Amino acid sequence: MTFDLTAMLKDWDYRPGQVVARRFQGQDGEKIQLRVDLGILQMNAEGRPDGKKPMGHESWFHFYRKRLEQAPAGADGAEPEFALDSEDCGRLQQEAIQYHHRYICLFQLADHAGVERDCARNLEVFSFVDQFAESDELSWSVVQFTPQLLMMRTRARGAARLEQGDRVGAEAAIEEGLEQLAAFHRDHEREELIEQSGEILSLRAWLEEIRQRPPENEIERLRFALAEAIRIEDYERAAQVRDQLRKLQASET
Repeated sequence: MTFDLTAMLKDWDYRPGQVVARRFQGQDGEKIQLRVDLGILQMNAEGRPDGKKPMGHESWFHFYRKRLEQAPAGADGAEPEFALDSEDCGRLQQEAIQYHHRYICLFQLADHAGVERDCARNLEVFSFVDQFAESDELSWSVVQFTPQLLMMRTRARGAARLEQGDRVGAEAAIEEGLEQLAAFHRDHEREELIEQSGEILSLRAWLEEIRQRPPENEIERLRFALAEAIRIEDYERAAQVRDQLRKLQASET
């Protein structure tokens, strides 16, 4: 048995600025590998990426949720006596980074459902921290990464719809993501970032690039026409286009 990774690294080049990932079936389940400059990161494709069971639970998040369930109720029906200190928040943040590495790989591998799953999981963790961290400073140390999560979830949703040939749906998904990002900055009194946020600028550029593409087929052209008719509230035209679209889709099945 050799611990030297030289041969493996030589056969799999690292490319600066790019996510280089692959997935394969390991001895105990499916694995995902990410090529980094000094080696390879390997993760489980399901559950906690490193496969560990903190305190016998699926994750630290599961552990703290269980502690919340078991916490004594406050006086007169108040919220349970439960709070996350700096060590607790640190554990949850480090664990969230594992899921971050995985959903970045999953996006590169075009597993958009997997990206949604891991983004939703981390967003739930961030909401949990925001609610129960013992100070605003501790909460923000974790919650500040929400925009990156929202952007990746939006990219996964948009890319999935583009793969299905639904460009109108992709545009709607991106617009929804942009509104969620703007709402986050408004809720945290950082409205000036709505026009400066890298995540918002990136999604706006992607949306514009999609809108400038010519329709690839008649179905897509009709979908565009339907969306435009609804946007300008020309419902008679929308009904006509919808009928044309249904006939065309029926003829192709």
